[in-house]
Parts: sequence; structure tokens; C-alpha cells
Amino acid sequence: MSGGIPAVVLGGSGYVAGELLRLIAAHPRFELAAVMSESAPGEPVAGAFPHLAGAYPDLRFSSQREALERLAGAGESAVFSAAPHGVSAALVDTLLSGAARSGRRPRVVDVSADFRYATPAAYAAVYQHPHAAPARLAEFTCAVPEHLSELTTPHVGHPGCFATAILLACVPLLARGLVTPTLFVSGVTGSTGSGRRPVEATHHPLRHADLYSYLALEHRHAPEVTACAHAVSGVEAHVAFVPHSGPFARGIHVTVQAELARPLDTGELLAALSAFYARSPFVRVSEQPPRVKDVVASNYAHLSGVVAGRTAAVLCAIDNLTKGAAGGALQWMNRLFGLPETTGLTSAAPGWT
Repeated sequence: MSGGIPAVVLGGSGYVAGELLRLIAAHPRFELAAVMSESAPGEPVAGAFPHLAGAYPDLRFSSQREALERLAGAGESAVFSAAPHGVSAALVDTLLSGAARSGRRPRVVDVSADFRYATPAAYAAVYQHPHAAPARLAEFTCAVPEHLSELTTPHVGHPGCFATAILLACVPLLARGLVTPTLFVSGVTGSTGSGRRPVEATHHPLRHADLYSYLALEHRHAPEVTACAHAVSGVEAHVAFVPHSGPFARGIHVTVQAELARPLDTGELLAALSAFYARSPFVRVSEQPPRVKDVVASNYAHLSGVVAGRTAAVLCAIDNLTKGAAGGALQWMNRLFGLPETTGLTSAAPGWT
């Protein structure tokens, strides 16, 4: 290490991990110490992510033991867990237990679902298996960075990609009492949201030039949105969510509709959204409907809204891998280390991906 804050990525061979590696490579303060992959220890990182060969020409995936050894001499370190749901909690618990024994102080941002719920029962109700580290739940806060000005825990669980987009759209409505708390949500996600391993119905060749819904009114991000929105707005909303698989690789577009709680016009809705996010450098509110191409590969969220009669609709576009996962995680880690939250994250979207 050359003076930077050592960073470790757990679960390093998936799409979110690859995005974390891309962002860390350009970060002025975090310096990659290890990327752990139990499925490919010793293999070159550039083999899994050829686009990162210039940034990491000699880096190889570490085993869990090797990754922990890399952190052994670091007083403070940044740990990003991109391990799968149901696996991440045990890895994080092992790391934090070892750190406590040696007097180290790592900070963890987990992008799996393992630290998104406050209780083991709430987690088990959604994921249908016991939580692997229930005693650690109190050490984590789950929220979109824009919705929480102060943290009371040392670690963070990042909301899911769909949940992030929905929360950015709906929390201002709920927190300001603009709508009744029944939300009708439609969303479209790119194929990277289904993970790296191709399976029937999510493999990109099957999605190309097609559009279809899945898990209508049953998606596990709906209760996550309810829980996170309640925590920051004090309003418990019912979320009726219909997700769709889109014919593109990256990005999410969601539409949230709800009945107005009081008369409001489109201009007032846009003004309310703008005021709510006035101090949020990554959220942009516009009269123009958001487009996925304008946010892909960036940490920005584009919002718009419209009112017709008694109905309000708020639209949000984000990149599922960046703002919905790796970028949001890095935004949180910046804050955990007292850095400006924008550090290493202000690059604009390419625009023509």
C-alpha cells in the first residue's frame, strides 16, 4: 500500500464486484488491497474482467484467508461485500470477528440483501432461510445515501437496485405527505441485474428485442422498499410492484404512481422533488422524462414527475450496477471515512452505450 485507505472486495467475480473494481481504480483515496473470490482463487482478475486489464494487469483473485491476511496490518480498511445473498453475512461476520480480536477497525458496506432488514425474522420472511449473522444486524443501517444525513452504525447495507430507484422516487412523496401510502410501481431492468451466470429467461439472448414481466406483485424488493421508506419517512406504504426484464444490459427505469393526498399540479410536484433533493449532488430533477442512456455507468439518478387529476407519477432512471449497487456503496464508504460523498463518483454517463 502507498498511503491510501486499503479496500477489499468480497465476492469478487460478479458484475457488481467488477463495477466496484472499476470505481476503486479511479478513486483518489481508496487503494485496492485484495479482491476475494472463493470460486476463482489465484486466477487473474483481468480474465474475469478484461476491460480492467489496464487498471489491474497483475492482480489475482484471493482466497478468503489471503484477503484477511492482506487486512491484518491495516488499522482502518474499507470492505465492500458483493457476495451473494445468504453468503455475505457469514463472510462479513468472520471478517469483523477477526478484526475485533486484533484491534482493527474495518468499515463494511454490503450490497447483498443480508443486512437490509433490522431483524432476523424480517429477513427470513423474505428470503426463506435463517440469517447467518443475526447479532450483526444492529451494526448495519440500510438506506439510500440521499435519505439519511447521519449514521448511527459503523456499517451499511445498501438497498437493492430496483429498491434504490423506487425509494428515490417515492420517499419525497411519502415524507412530504403528498400522496396516500399505496404505491403502484412498474420497473424495467437490464440483464446485468440478473447476475453473471446465464439461466433460462434471464440470459441476454432471450431478452434481446423482448420485454416481459416477472414476479409480478411478488418481487422481494417490494417489502424492502416498504421497510426503508418507513425508516426514513415514518410512513408505512403498501407497494404493488411489477418488475420487467428489458432488452438492454445496464440500467433501471421505474414509474411510481399514487393518489394525491391534496390538490397539486405538475409544477408543484417537480418543485417538491427539487427541494427534497436540493443537497443531493447525484439526483437531478427535470421536466423531461428520464432516459436510461443518460445515467448508464454513472452514479446519477434522473427524476421527473407529472400530475393528472388525482394521480401523481414520478419517474426515475439509474444505472443498476452503479447508483443501484457499486456507486451507492462507494458513496456510503466515502461518508464512513469522512470524505466528500462525491469523491471518485462524479464522472458523467457516456451517453451512447
